[in-house]
Amino acid sequence: MRELTVLGTASQAPTRTRHHNGYFLRWDAEGYLFDPGEGSQRQMLLAGIPASAITRLCLTHLHGDHCLGVPGVLQRISLDQVAHPVHAHFPASGHEYFRRLRYASSYLERGDIVEHPHAADGPVAPGLSVARLEHPVEAFGYRLTEPDGIRMLPDELARHGITGPRVREIQARGSLDGVDLARVSAPRPGQVFAFVMDTRLCEGVFALADRADMLVVESTFLHGEADLAHAYGHLTAREAATVARECGVRTLVLTHFSQRYTDPSAFVREAREVFDGELVVAEDLMRVPVPPRTAQRAPA
Repeated sequence: MRELTVLGTASQAPTRTRHHNGYFLRWDAEGYLFDPGEGSQRQMLLAGIPASAITRLCLTHLHGDHCLGVPGVLQRISLDQVAHPVHAHFPASGHEYFRRLRYASSYLERGDIVEHPHAADGPVAPGLSVARLEHPVEAFGYRLTEPDGIRMLPDELARHGITGPRVREIQARGSLDGVDLARVSAPRPGQVFAFVMDTRLCEGVFALADRADMLVVESTFLHGEADLAHAYGHLTAREAATVARECGVRTLVLTHFSQRYTDPSAFVREAREVFDGELVVAEDLMRVPVPPRTAQRAPA
């Protein structure tokens, strides 16, 4: 199962209707927890996500609304005696803050937390890479990429008399009885998930979003306050939607809204001015499935 659960959608300050940041991505056997803000442990409980589901903790940067939930989550991992390692990815410049969060109070540490600070663009784990963003503190976005594969063509398989166990045989061998695998299959691009939080428009945003099946991106401001957004290192809904259009994104998830806005439909209207793909304006505890694989990757 590949599905995003939104734990919170506020930005610097939570509101009566929006919890601090937090995003959990189920990706087959992996569970990625992105930017857990204050109280994320409780939001996970409400969403039915146990601590044992987390395999990787990914922080874009060390501002409080993106990391103050770390102490509770890590202590819950120890309390529940989660048996597998949990890999923690974060900017190396924030290592001191991460250590303070990890040991914010006294507890019996039973979890196996493996720290992976990163300082440059590139791969940080199998299928997972980071790219630098532009914010007042060092920040990185994340991109999860599934390797490209193939899809079998039933009509071609039948035409060549390849059925049952022989399908697996041709997949393993590359050819069977003079029939090449390429004649009975077609390329299938791997799925791509991108996660972009606090940033101005920069090269990293476009690199992360390129042909993503799902882009989760901050849209802290509406475009009428674009100058304010740029001054504080944030995007507007129109900017985020423009990135999605130019990068061939299939599903755009807008989130991280300033407390000054109370009408979510304003973000829909603004994004729709430039983007006509699948659009989600995130709400707390919303579940958003990663769209099914396609036969070919969307044009950028």
